Amino acid sequence: MTESTDTPVELAEISVPGDRSVKPFELFFDLVFVFAFTQVTQLLASDLSWNGLGQGVLLIAALWLAWQSYAWLGTAIDLDEGAIRLAMLSVMGGLLVAALAVPGAFDDTAVLFAAAYAFVRFFQLVLFLIAARNIDGLLRGVLLLARGALVGPTLILIGAISGWGPLEAWWAGALLLEYGWYLVMDVSGFRLSPHHFSERHGLIFIIVLGEAVISIGIGASGLKIDSTVVVPALLGLGIIVAMWWTYFDVNVHAAERHLKSLSGAIQIRLAQRAYTFSHLPMIVGGIFLSLGVKKTLAHTDEVLATIPAVALCGGLVLYLIGQMTLRATCGGFVAWPRLVAILALGSLIGVSQEIEALILLSAVSLVFALLVAYETLVERHYRHRIRSDETAMWSNRVAAVTEE
Repeated sequence: MTESTDTPVELAEISVPGDRSVKPFELFFDLVFVFAFTQVTQLLASDLSWNGLGQGVLLIAALWLAWQSYAWLGTAIDLDEGAIRLAMLSVMGGLLVAALAVPGAFDDTAVLFAAAYAFVRFFQLVLFLIAARNIDGLLRGVLLLARGALVGPTLILIGAISGWGPLEAWWAGALLLEYGWYLVMDVSGFRLSPHHFSERHGLIFIIVLGEAVISIGIGASGLKIDSTVVVPALLGLGIIVAMWWTYFDVNVHAAERHLKSLSGAIQIRLAQRAYTFSHLPMIVGGIFLSLGVKKTLAHTDEVLATIPAVALCGGLVLYLIGQMTLRATCGGFVAWPRLVAILALGSLIGVSQEIEALILLSAVSLVFALLVAYETLVERHYRHRIRSDETAMWSNRVAAVTEE
């Protein structure tokens, strides 16, 4: 890697061989996504309808593609060197504009959001193409990537400008085409730093959990701080802690090691499916949780409205599905306790309109508390091996350790 000097470094000179850690600049870049996710939560809270929920999912999926674009760029080249740092700062400006336009992304600021979003997505391709000149085989991969990265944002922009038909249909078509293309395209030309890529996804997930914590604070604002606020706030925090625990205690280590054990196109395909795709429902779930907890604080002694109740329980179902998909993609065994938790949360959706919001939140918190307790105590031998042995990965043989 080219060392930093007083002379600006050309974009094409910056490449990152081998494995490495995430730099503070990349976390700084992600701050704009903190605001964007907060805006999505506000949008969901302002329109408690199935249409509003669908719009929220479309926005999260689009923002996730934007973040993924720069996660893949950053794992191939150094984003914190010379002229490329300045280019990334300009991208932050585009992301800020897009985030500001989120509340009206399907209404009065639809064109502004679409234009800013297209700028962010197209700029990544420009940086990737410049950097690819210095990395063998990458140029072909970027040209293939461009087919989806150009078509998706362009369709959203056309739909916003033209006003032909429901804008949601333009978004859904654009996102389905783009995600579908990434599933089938040839990825052999790409490269990544396994530790960097895994760490980057772990940190963006922490940002989503941070959004859930912020939502507790927003939900409590203007309310009298007594037991009717403190208790649900602590229950909400308990769920957030359990989400952090179920991801970082074991899963993040085993997934990264599996990624490191592979190479070439197989490694890239695994990274794509285990991180780009499997993490999406986790991100959606975290933001849905933010909505559910926020609304619960204001209605603890009432029945929670249908959409917040579905967001609260269904969001956590999506999170656990993402976790189980991550494990399955990386060669792991079926996590039966998590499957039981999914079924329990699904059943809570069915009774959510018959019990008070605080009782529903307490039940959800109990499900996650039992899940963490089971995996920590009953599966302690397996957990110890993953956490203490740097070569241990998911496998049926490792699962047998839990039977000792």
